[in-house]
Amino acid sequence: MRDVLIVGGGPVGLLLATLLAQEGLDVVLWERRAAPVAHSRAIGIHAPALDVLDDAGVGAAVAAEAVQVRRGLAVSRGGVLGEVPFAHVHPRHPYVATLPQVRTEALLAARLDELAPSVVERGLELEALVDVGGGVRAVGQRASGGAVTESARFVVGADGARSAVRRLLDVGVVGRDYRDTYVMGDFADTTGSGSDAVVYLAPDGVVESFPLPGSQRRVVVRTSSLVPGPSAAHLAEVVAHRTGLELDPATSTMTSAFAVRRRLANAMVRGRCVLVGDAAHEISPIGGQGMNLGWLDVAALAPLLVAGCSGRGPDETGLARFERARMASARRAATQAEVNMSLGRPATGAHLAVRDAALRAALRSPLRRQLASVYAMRGL
Repeated sequence: MRDVLIVGGGPVGLLLATLLAQEGLDVVLWERRAAPVAHSRAIGIHAPALDVLDDAGVGAAVAAEAVQVRRGLAVSRGGVLGEVPFAHVHPRHPYVATLPQVRTEALLAARLDELAPSVVERGLELEALVDVGGGVRAVGQRASGGAVTESARFVVGADGARSAVRRLLDVGVVGRDYRDTYVMGDFADTTGSGSDAVVYLAPDGVVESFPLPGSQRRVVVRTSSLVPGPSAAHLAEVVAHRTGLELDPATSTMTSAFAVRRRLANAMVRGRCVLVGDAAHEISPIGGQGMNLGWLDVAALAPLLVAGCSGRGPDETGLARFERARMASARRAATQAEVNMSLGRPATGAHLAVRDAALRAALRSPLRRQLASVYAMRGL
């Protein structure tokens, strides 16, 4: 019997596998996709998550490749309302790191392969979970054909918002769908903003701008409705209209449209099965908290799994405490994401003037240090 079976080979599953392999546990990871997704997706890595990546032995490599964003600027109608400095959010990581998820996953996978080669099994989809007393038996199906059976002391679902583990455990979710929709894309950086993150609070809706390695820039714009098959040319046109910035559509490496929803699982722990990351809590990607929240889940879970595999069995009290604490963190993160979304909605007239005045006052007062800590996910 294995110690831990992890379902889901994204950044959350890979980090958990790495932390457990470092402790000498016998770990296997099942991933449904045959190969990693190539486009950049999540990019922001906050200071508490960088601590966990340090623990996993990849923090230095991530920091070396990433752009280190040391402040964020809020801009409205051509003027800077203020800045959010990250200089005091963390003694070792006074910044938010930006790195395409595909590179973060590659660094984690390389570290995991150093510790325990062949842990990751791709093209393998979970189909059943059976409690066998003292462990869980999982049944999977290979994309190439053929069933696979594996038994483990614990099973962890890190398999995303459409989690098969959550479905098989019959764990329900509560949440809501928002009217907010967005288009994002990566372009050559011609903005002149350097390593700053810039949020343009335009009357027609927010434009967020983040630096990426290789002189690239991620832009995210709010749209009035979900845009099917967004083009780089249209995205560049919207950015130019709202900000005056000229982006070259020919340099775009990806565009994507998305809607926003909030989902919280009714439970994260069922016996020897645990849900983490988006499998347990899906929140708005605005603010860049989702991947980081999943990493903080596994940082809290890993010691409990190590102890549970040492012969003492599951620490039910510790797992219950873990569930309460992580669900509370997810609710706080979801509320913060909702505030971020509301600030970026279209505003005109008195609403626009009041919003800008309030933000200008907050960002030019001592309160901005507290805002920096909130945006850097301190306390989550």
